[in-house]
Amino acid sequence: MTTRAKLLAPKLLTEWELWACANEMIRQHGFDAPIHAAMRADELWGSDLDGSRNWRLIVHRIHALLGRDSERRH
Repeated sequence: MTTRAKLLAPKLLTEWELWACANEMIRQHGFDAPIHAAMRADELWGSDLDGSRNWRLIVHRIHALLGRDSERRH
C-alpha cells in the first residue's frame, strides 16, 4: 500500500478521539449534537462504513455526556 493510500484509508477513531469529537459536537450544537452526529453517520453509510461507525459511536458518547440514556428511543 502506498503512503497516499494509507493516508486515505478509512480508520476507526481511538477512544480519546471519540470523546473529543463528542465534546466538540456538544460545544458547537448543544442539545442538538446527537441529531447532527446521527445525520453525519447516515450520510456516510453508503460510502464509508468506518466513518459511519465512528459517528454512531460519537452519538452514544454525546448521549452519555448529556446525561441521556443512549438506548432510549423517542
